[in-house]
Amino acid sequence: MIFSFCLKNMGQKRWLLFSLAIIACLLRFSSGRVEVLRLKSDDDGRPVYNHTLALTLVEYTSAVYMSDLSQLFTWTCERCNGLTKGFQVIEIIVDIEYCLQAYVGVAKDLNAIVIAFRGTQEHSIQNWISDLFWKQLDLNYPDMPDAMVHHGFYSAYHNTTVRPAVLGAVKRAKKIYGANISTIMVTGHSMGGAMAAFCGLDLVVNEGEENIQVMTFGQPRIGNADFASYYSLRVPNTFRITHDRDIVPHLPPYFYYFPRKTYHHFPTEVWVRDNFSNLVSAEKVCDNTGEDPTCCRSVWGTSISDHLRYFGVDMMCESWRQCNIVMGNEVERYSRKDSKGNIFLSQTFPSTETKTLSKTGVSSL
Repeated sequence: MIFSFCLKNMGQKRWLLFSLAIIACLLRFSSGRVEVLRLKSDDDGRPVYNHTLALTLVEYTSAVYMSDLSQLFTWTCERCNGLTKGFQVIEIIVDIEYCLQAYVGVAKDLNAIVIAFRGTQEHSIQNWISDLFWKQLDLNYPDMPDAMVHHGFYSAYHNTTVRPAVLGAVKRAKKIYGANISTIMVTGHSMGGAMAAFCGLDLVVNEGEENIQVMTFGQPRIGNADFASYYSLRVPNTFRITHDRDIVPHLPPYFYYFPRKTYHHFPTEVWVRDNFSNLVSAEKVCDNTGEDPTCCRSVWGTSISDHLRYFGVDMMCESWRQCNIVMGNEVERYSRKDSKGNIFLSQTFPSTETKTLSKTGVSSL
């Protein structure tokens, strides 16, 4: 039986390597000259990339993968330290039906609301990447002629319990902290990065928010060139961090022979390359086309390991499993479930209380 199991594993590994080789060849075929997005603003008005902020938001993004909701809600998990210490969680959303997870809270040191979305966890990462390659542009983005997106990316944010819960938590946070909030930062990794982008755009277009910053890690393409242009005009303070040969930012593929009919990234990419056996990283802020051929598109995107680690931080759950969560009795009074079994953990404050961003960190529950 052990020999049979080893043969099975060897067969799976060979199939994975073969699949990655085919994808790499197709990605190389899809590379080439890029159609430049014609933006109405010039480079002088572009936001400036902040390396320290990236190191902070990657920790927030890593934390959303934690399955122990009690530790996440009280911000005592093993990933809830370092640059994120003192964070106050307002709401945790776990959509059991579609295996999604997100949280909303307030970072006192940033004077900001932070929204973080988890990447895919429903199936194996290999299967998800394989499916990602074949996703088609099949949905017109509302009220934007010629802007096309994939319905799966769009629906994960817009057509689940996630959107109303996130928007409700943002309103509660602004009511609680008032003028102490200067910006809303939205982040996510992988599929969570796609959701973060749709959330940032939603906050600007439909909620009237003005100071929105979006930073994603290992995000796939989510729409065509018209959508990318529309997005970049509405949410200009956006940075997509890509890591060396991470395969996911190369997917779904860009085909330069069909520039208006293919997927197209929005700007601005920041390409992080590993040097000296991963001991040193070099960052390159790319151009405003969204598809800079001198950044991650200049290499073959074949690495899953580069996708699962950014700035030395793990971007995955403790173990790969389907929507498994843990919740202790100590946070039971903050939780509720809807008719579909989706879970919400909501921080409550007295209705008359307006909190300040104190220097003492997370308030006691």
